Amino acid sequence: MPSLPRIRYQTIEFGDVDIHLRTLRDHMQYLDVDKVAEKLGISSATWPIFGMVWASGRILANYMVDFKIADKRILEVGCGIGLASLVLNHRLADITATDYHPEVEAFLLENVLLNKGRKIPFVRTGWEDKGCALGRFDLVIGSDLLYERGHAELLSQFIDQHAKPHCEVVLVDPGRGNQGRFSKKMTALGYSHTGYKPENITCPELLFKGRILSYFR
Repeated sequence: MPSLPRIRYQTIEFGDVDIHLRTLRDHMQYLDVDKVAEKLGISSATWPIFGMVWASGRILANYMVDFKIADKRILEVGCGIGLASLVLNHRLADITATDYHPEVEAFLLENVLLNKGRKIPFVRTGWEDKGCALGRFDLVIGSDLLYERGHAELLSQFIDQHAKPHCEVVLVDPGRGNQGRFSKKMTALGYSHTGYKPENITCPELLFKGRILSYFR
C-alpha cells in the first residue's frame, strides 16, 4: 500500500499578515490514487508542483497585499497551493481560484480553514476547456504559468474567455522564455501591456530574476 505524501506546515509573513500553509514537504512527494492525475496527463514528475511554495507565487502574493481590489471580481489561474488567493481572501476580496490538478481543491480547503477564512470558490479546469462556466472577471492573476511553449496560446485564450471587456491581468513570470510570445497573443486580443522587475519585495532572499507583467484592456 503506497504511503501518504509527507506534508509541511509553515507560516509566510506579509508585513503584519500571517498566512498559514499546509504544503507538500518537498518535490519528491507523490500519490496518484486510481491514476486520476495520470489520466489528466499529469506525470509523476510534475504531480508535486502544485503543492509547493514557489518564488513567483510569493512575489504575486506579496503584490496582492495592497493591490486595489474594491468592487473587483478576481480570478487566480493555475493557483497551485493558492498563496495569492489566501492573501486576497484575508482581505475579503471576491476571489475565485482555478487549477487543473486534482489535489488542489483539497489543499486549498485545508489552508482556508487554517487561516480561518471564508471558503474560496474553486473550479478544476484546463485552459482548453471551452465549456467552463466561470463567468467573467475584472482582474485575472497568476504566477509561473508559461513554462511550456504552447501555453502562450492556451493561456491567452483562456484569459480572454473569462475577462470582462475592461480587465486587468497580472502575471509573475520567472523568465522561462515564453513571455514575448504570450504578450504578442495578448496584444492581438486587444490588451496593452507593461512589465517590470520587482525591487521592493518582502522576500529578497528569493533572488527573483523574473518580471511582473501587467496587461490592460
